[in-house]
Amino acid sequence: MPLARPLLFSTLLFLPFHSPATIVHRCDDGAGSITFTTLGCQPGQTWSLQDAFNAPPGTQPSFLPPAEANRPPLETTHAPARELVVVGQHEDGCGNRLSAEQRRKAMLNLQAPAGMTQRDVESMLGKPDKIARKNAEVRYVYKDRKGNSSQVTFDENGCVKGK
Repeated sequence: MPLARPLLFSTLLFLPFHSPATIVHRCDDGAGSITFTTLGCQPGQTWSLQDAFNAPPGTQPSFLPPAEANRPPLETTHAPARELVVVGQHEDGCGNRLSAEQRRKAMLNLQAPAGMTQRDVESMLGKPDKIARKNAEVRYVYKDRKGNSSQVTFDENGCVKGK
């Protein structure tokens, strides 16, 4: 066993220090979406091979191509303006009656305005001392150290009801 360790370490010295370049496919679907992959392109996409080179650690790769005296100037083309499409919007389940700023300000002031969710109230005040249910209404009762109590009433959707 003592001979195996020096042999293992000596074989590690002969391993290459950097990985060779990889061939990457550049896939264009015609609608302007470009994907880079090593697995190949999907049917109907145009493709070209890209040479991906990872420089060894400690080297300073040049990111600019070498200047050529007889190369024509690059033409700039502008893509047509496209309409901005919002894919998703945060929905709190209470009709988004409170903005993020209003919600944050209420939580800092330990207030529960109408439109705040049960989750927000529990995050702000903790688990209630008592939970009362009546029809579709839920009421959280909190007691402080002096014996005073305060309550927060929620509607059937779990949103704080207004007074």
